[in-house]
Amino acid sequence: MRSSKIPSKSSASSCCCFVSLAAYIGGRKNAELVTVGPYSITRNPLYFFSTIGAIGIGLMFGSLVLAATSGAFIYSILMMTALKEAAFLRTAFGQDYDEYASRTPLLWPNPSRYRDHSNGNFSQRTLKRTFLDGLYFLAIFPAVELVEYLHDAAILPILWRLY
Repeated sequence: MRSSKIPSKSSASSCCCFVSLAAYIGGRKNAELVTVGPYSITRNPLYFFSTIGAIGIGLMFGSLVLAATSGAFIYSILMMTALKEAAFLRTAFGQDYDEYASRTPLLWPNPSRYRDHSNGNFSQRTLKRTFLDGLYFLAIFPAVELVEYLHDAAILPILWRLY
């Protein structure tokens, strides 16, 4: 069986990032403009980590082609979504959003811009829901291992290789 430790860590890290992001957004999405924590280094940290997670899942299958394809596919969908959301936020928050957008990258993080606040309030309900949603990334691990086992045992035929 192939080792999938690095890709697994990539996908598991994405899952942890989803949960962390929920602590910052905590039910405030579209109600207020969140510009601290991960939102101070990119306007769309969830989309960035989703793209990393998609690449990690592709790598779990041992295929650079699948990793690149899934990463590019997710990236293109999320960029279109990010642009639509930016238009909505510009309408909802006006000048405040324009100032935020002028200093914060749309997707690729700029860690030197990080700033936080001392207020540690967050919605436990949102955190729990996001944690459970993030488990879908972790659920792919046993599925990939099962497919690899079935291939190695010649129970499941390999129909094509993407690498």
